[in-house]
Amino acid sequence: MYEDTPYDRRRFLGITAMTMAAAHLSTRGVAHAQPRQTTPSEGSTMPPPTHPAFGPVKQIEAGLLNVGYVEVGAANGRAVLLLHGWPYDIYSYVDVAPVLAAAGYRVLVPYLRGYGTTRFLSNATPRNGQQAVLAVDILALMEALHIDKAILAGYDWGARTANILAALWPERCKALVAVSGYLIGSRESNQRPLPPQAELQWWYQFYFATERGQAGYEQYRRDFAKLIWQLASPQWAFDAATFDRSAAAFDNPDHVRIVIHNYRWRLGLAEGEPQYDALEQRLAQGPVISVPTITLEGDANGAPHPDARAYAKQFAGKYAHRVITGGGIHVRRDTLGPQPLSAML
Repeated sequence: MYEDTPYDRRRFLGITAMTMAAAHLSTRGVAHAQPRQTTPSEGSTMPPPTHPAFGPVKQIEAGLLNVGYVEVGAANGRAVLLLHGWPYDIYSYVDVAPVLAAAGYRVLVPYLRGYGTTRFLSNATPRNGQQAVLAVDILALMEALHIDKAILAGYDWGARTANILAALWPERCKALVAVSGYLIGSRESNQRPLPPQAELQWWYQFYFATERGQAGYEQYRRDFAKLIWQLASPQWAFDAATFDRSAAAFDNPDHVRIVIHNYRWRLGLAEGEPQYDALEQRLAQGPVISVPTITLEGDANGAPHPDARAYAKQFAGKYAHRVITGGGIHVRRDTLGPQPLSAML
């Protein structure tokens, strides 16, 4: 089922209109480019940004990590896990979490490995960013928080992670909301060349494949992230306070290593860990997702993303695709409301 839905700030009609590989595919600029400054009145019909805050970040040991997360809503509410992408953080959901909490949900927003206050328990643990391990992290978090089953929502890396959980552990997933749809991939498919114009959109992956790219990301990680935000969400006139609040998450000591390994692993330039080989083999087959699902896309998404018709067949259960109109962007923090969730349950 496909439908266009008018943009409404107070409705859950979109987890964000994030990108297609947005889950991976946020685009960025050159290492030394100076991003253009934007103001709320420049090239946007959206309201000026506000700066709401989350409560204190909690910490819990889960699997290989001590995970930082925020929790909003009643402890006995139906659990919703909101998963962020790169280069973003938990504040992608600062507006929507209270809306979901007011609707009776227990909302949990964790920092992924390499972001914010999430830390590895051991210095000896490889700083691995392959796709399967991020899903295993969230599964461990659910175990630590005694959550048997949750609604999963995400964009970019978060959408891919939610896809994987829904595909491989459907008994733990009540429903799924995924920006840019089905983002599970394989290293084999990533070896196939694309037309030059399409390859251009992936330039940052090739940059990260080099030692210069790793050093450049280490040195300019905030400039890099800001450029990505501007390119991937061209109609989002975020201000300095909004960016700086999220950019603090990139100061995590493992952030650069996780990001670099993630993109090098995808291109077959870095190995994963053997204990995840069986999971990756299953994921490489493109497993169908059977849980109730809504996929979302924005009408002004500046990042690479597939046509929704290309992945509709990957969702075998109750399914709807929705387009966020009126300047829907790659990531927008106020576009998630309770209606899509309740529609799937």
